[in-house]
Amino acid sequence: MNNLVYLNGKILPASEARVSIFDAGFTHAAGLFETLRAYNGRVMRFADHANRLLASAKALQTPMAVTADLLDAGVREVLQANDLKEARVRVTVTPGQVPRPGQTVDQPQQPTVVITAEPVRMYPPELYAQGMRVCVCPYKQNKLDPLAGHKTLAYLPRLLAMKEAAEKRCSEALWFNTDNQLAEGSICNVFTVQKGVLVTPPLDTPVLPGTVRQSVLCLARANAIPTEERPIDINGLLGAEEVFLTGTVLEVMPATSIERHEVGDGKPGVVTRRLRGLYAALIREECG
Repeated sequence: MNNLVYLNGKILPASEARVSIFDAGFTHAAGLFETLRAYNGRVMRFADHANRLLASAKALQTPMAVTADLLDAGVREVLQANDLKEARVRVTVTPGQVPRPGQTVDQPQQPTVVITAEPVRMYPPELYAQGMRVCVCPYKQNKLDPLAGHKTLAYLPRLLAMKEAAEKRCSEALWFNTDNQLAEGSICNVFTVQKGVLVTPPLDTPVLPGTVRQSVLCLARANAIPTEERPIDINGLLGAEEVFLTGTVLEVMPATSIERHEVGDGKPGVVTRRLRGLYAALIREECG
């Protein structure tokens, strides 16, 4: 069966979708993307994802004539066209074609908007029951990098980090910044529990302002779990009683070992399990 995709306002088979070889996303990795999760046909926290993409476009001075309403309509169309209820949706937006010879940069460019949806591939249940094994990434995140903290198409470093993690038989790679403070995972945010307090790196570390990250912080505060957003060094990470990861498809995933180091007692902790349950309840509340 040929998957149906959304491309610039049209639904068409993926095999027929065409993007110009002069598109800035292809030539310069200039573009943004969001990964969304649909439950029961409803996208979880769509507005948060759309607002993040549009905020990044503004911060990176990347003009894109798209709106949250346009993206919302496109997501709904592609889910309906593929008859999907439980899905992983990806929204990709680029500024369109780079200026050609003789074309001035102030001439308006039509953005490229691609939206795809596919059945979600769930993480194995045993990972949630036993916890992931993660490693420390050999690369560093730099707060002077203008792309840091944004979900851009320049994703090769993350893929390289995940490849190295797999070679170490780990499921994720944790990034530190150039000040040797914990930042995030390659595809997720990171939380620790230290002396009963939920601690996660602040946004200016820099880290991606994850939608699940924000949801978990709100759930913790609403349920009397003390929280702090503050720097975490390697000692804070290794000394944590619990470590867990958050992401749109990942949801709330315990990390029970960091390479050879066992986190806590080597099992998903009380706070992690509680927040995973609270997030599952939030999904049911918002998506049915």
